[in-house]
Amino acid sequence: MSDSPADLKYTKSHEWVRTLADGNVEVGITDHAQSALGDLVFVEVPEAGKSLKAGDTFAVVESVKAASDVYAPVAGTVVEGNAALGGQPELINSEPYKGGWIMVLKPSGEPQGLLSAAEYQAHLAAEG
Repeated sequence: MSDSPADLKYTKSHEWVRTLADGNVEVGITDHAQSALGDLVFVEVPEAGKSLKAGDTFAVVESVKAASDVYAPVAGTVVEGNAALGGQPELINSEPYKGGWIMVLKPSGEPQGLLSAAEYQAHLAAEG
């Protein structure tokens, strides 16, 4: 089973959310998602200042197998996209919960409907 750190929250569409000390949230794709995609060759990150609604596509990740949209787990304004991914998209494969984050978002409200690590693991098991 894939790694799901307990300090993060998750979506059913395989994004993770880390609340930072300043109240902003860091967002990326889960270990399960990067594993399913395979070796990433390109990541399009959002620009600072972009406003997002929960569920909006905010990034695209491309692997040798497929391209996949990444969805905003919460509404807010992009503070920063991870510029390192432009030259090293494989950071998502090697460290999805550390250097492989995709954006930092200033949320416009409390995140709703996110899953705990245990709930996310149960969701993965139910997906088969």
